[in-house]
Amino acid sequence: MTAREYAARLREALEQAGLEDAAFEAVQMLEIAGVCARRTPDAELFPAQCEQLDSLLEQRLRRIPLQYLAGEWDFWDFTVFVGEGVLIPRPDTELCAMLAAEQAAKAGKGAQVLDLCSGSGVIALGVALHCAQVNVTAVELSDAALGYLQRNNERHGAPCRVVQANVLTWHQHQSAETWDVIASNPPYVTEEEYQALAPELFYEPKMALTAPENGLAFYRCIIPAYHRLLKPGGWMVLEIGETQGEEVAALYRAAGYTDIQLHRDLAGLPRVVMARKSENDAAKTV
Repeated sequence: MTAREYAARLREALEQAGLEDAAFEAVQMLEIAGVCARRTPDAELFPAQCEQLDSLLEQRLRRIPLQYLAGEWDFWDFTVFVGEGVLIPRPDTELCAMLAAEQAAKAGKGAQVLDLCSGSGVIALGVALHCAQVNVTAVELSDAALGYLQRNNERHGAPCRVVQANVLTWHQHQSAETWDVIASNPPYVTEEEYQALAPELFYEPKMALTAPENGLAFYRCIIPAYHRLLKPGGWMVLEIGETQGEEVAALYRAAGYTDIQLHRDLAGLPRVVMARKSENDAAKTV
């Protein structure tokens, strides 16, 4: 069977299963198996490649995420390792990474950037790879996710300092006015929302997706607690669920932040809320 014929077979099977972007996924599966259908569409597949493709299709029809099957995925303009135990990098999060990088660049040489709930490290790496001479620290709790974070950091030249810690308590032992930028894509999905997610999402770590208190628990900790750790004039950049903009903005206001901004993703949905610590706001002793 040729690459073209196998691509058609994969596409048909995926379409019948109701999967979106079946044509794209078919091509991706062929590439995972070492076949470039676009360059050599009439190339005959080896038996081992057919066996691998059959296995990939069977797993995908069980709704195992394509990104996990690939073992790596693109984010912004670089690639990271992904797999079971770590959140899949999504285009939505690129907005958070880009805004954090923008503020880090403005802070200049030697800027200190903190990425909380780092997961695979895409935000931390996005900042480190696009801002010369900044210092980036990535904090992650999960053992599984930490493994991917460390591998991705090494893959890109180890530009970040990696810390394993619980962000809900880690701040208690940190010095005040240390960071120019604090960014995070924390868990924010409610339990009700989680039950309605696409089947693929259930393969991703629930602890990286869901949060109590109607999805707001991490914001209610991070926004006030990490205010002390920001330098005066420093920025906090947080990814949010599309319905959480007003509530997160209110948390910023209550904690004394200024210049609160809501940014929308490419779909036009509220995706990032960022705010600044006042230049005149000295850290309070905790």
